[in-house]
Amino acid sequence: MGVSDEISGWFAGRIPDGLYEGPAEISSDREEVLIIGRIGEPKLADDASPDVAAAARAGRINQHREDTRRERMKIASEAETRFGKKVSWGVRCGDDEVLFTNLSMPVMTRLRMPERQVLDRLVDAGVAKSRSHALAWCVRLVGQNQQEWLDNLKAALSQVEQVRASGPTV
Repeated sequence: MGVSDEISGWFAGRIPDGLYEGPAEISSDREEVLIIGRIGEPKLADDASPDVAAAARAGRINQHREDTRRERMKIASEAETRFGKKVSWGVRCGDDEVLFTNLSMPVMTRLRMPERQVLDRLVDAGVAKSRSHALAWCVRLVGQNQQEWLDNLKAALSQVEQVRASGPTV
């Protein structure tokens, strides 16, 4: 689900300049608003190993998290009151993305035996710790491998919202 113009605009105005390199990426669903901003990579020697670079990025991310915690929590508190949704934060540094806080929501679903057996196979194989983890794994897998289809679906839903909004008000 897309982020509303009100939420997007409010965060664009509320997040202090310089907190991130450029505008933050803002997404939301019924329960949560997720803000992800890009931070600068640490400067390293040209011959730094991949392990050194990864450790430096992790350190930069942790430092950013600590340095910005008070401001982010203040913004989150205001937004949660205003929009009635939890606010979660994360950053990107180079190719690394770390979510500091985000919700893990229970989702009720009904599965028939063949679907439950798929989840059980994933648990038995050690891919997941439980049926819940297996289902989350499946959802992530579909999200990664069917991105084009999901993007098309999102565009189609956006068109439905536009048509609905242009119709008569009841």
